[in-house]
Amino acid sequence: MPFGQLSLKGRALKLLAAREHSRRELERKLAQHETEPGQLKTALDELQARGFLDEQRVVDSLVHRRAGRLGAGRIKQELQAKGLDAERVALAVASLKATEVERAREVWRKKFGVPPVDAAQRARQARFLAARGFGGEVIRRVLRMEED
Repeated sequence: MPFGQLSLKGRALKLLAAREHSRRELERKLAQHETEPGQLKTALDELQARGFLDEQRVVDSLVHRRAGRLGAGRIKQELQAKGLDAERVALAVASLKATEVERAREVWRKKFGVPPVDAAQRARQARFLAARGFGGEVIRRVLRMEED
């Protein structure tokens, strides 16, 4: 059956087969295909009851995929954009804080590998890390090559 002829539940399952989606993401992506009011809510409620739709799996999946390249700030932003529960987001971000310096150091090492020799290089390297969601203190520690 082509994608255009699938039911709402079928469309949702097809999206979930590709990667984990939050309920809000599925609502946004499938709203245009709803033919009767409440049809989408019913389909998503059923998928959630059967365990196909799980917010914690969405959090775990995103953290697993992105933590090696991004800082806690950027991951928090991505989780919030998915419309996830604030408490789940806070717990995920808190768990990332413990490894933030090591992860930032590894991201920096892959990109640059050598300490900045002047202020322009230091600024460029700091901007690179900041764009990936690492905080100011973490960036200072990485660029100063401080050990934990």
